[in-house]
Amino acid sequence: MGESLTMTVSTTASVLAFSLVLANAAFAQTATPPADPAAAGAGAAAATSPAAPADGGAPVRGAPAAIDRTKNSVEMQVNAAGSAVATGVGAVSPGHVTGVAQINLPDGPQDLTPANMENGRWYNADGIPTFKVDENGELDYASFSGYRRYHAECHVCHGPDGEGSTYAPALKDSVVHKMDYYQFQQIVASGMQNIGSGSANQVMPAFGTNKNVWCYVDDIYAYLLARGTESIPRGRPAKKAAKSDEFAAQENSCMEG
Repeated sequence: MGESLTMTVSTTASVLAFSLVLANAAFAQTATPPADPAAAGAGAAAATSPAAPADGGAPVRGAPAAIDRTKNSVEMQVNAAGSAVATGVGAVSPGHVTGVAQINLPDGPQDLTPANMENGRWYNADGIPTFKVDENGELDYASFSGYRRYHAECHVCHGPDGEGSTYAPALKDSVVHKMDYYQFQQIVASGMQNIGSGSANQVMPAFGTNKNVWCYVDDIYAYLLARGTESIPRGRPAKKAAKSDEFAAQENSCMEG
């Protein structure tokens, strides 16, 4: 009986040792990254490899790329340099500059790259308001101001976070698919009739004389661009830049003028 017990223990130990070998081999196989990032898929390649310019020079981080609207996930809509790495709809990995570099409107593409700042607000090279999220996930102050003003004046009809409602459209989608900045301004200033999917007699009022809206129309537009491109998630932005003296001066001038 002693010999039988010894053989059983020995056999069991051998089986356990063999199982550990197999487990280690399986772990090593799954933990080894592919030699070529492209082997992990187009999204992974874009997130790990900066875009190289056509002249063969050094890779340029943040090089513009158009939105691919055929993709359902945010990670496939980031710019080609991989400066935005998304982990899911509305969720962005910390430590990465976010931003889709271009949107495609009915009248043509619109660049979203923040090129210059005026009165504490970011504008693209054509002077159209845009947003900026830095490498720490901090949203520029003007776009944060847009979040505040939108939820004070617009969300009752158009829904929280620009998501729309049963009787007013999702403005976060309108600004990236349907209307340019000047059309947006005109509608905010003058109002619009026959909007939404409900009654044909629905009317959006004019806000051109409402300083709580009109003095911040660029901020609201920039915030909606950030939401429409999923560069910021739903809800109150977690991080915001400080309010600049230039922003405060222009704000006071408009509100008191």
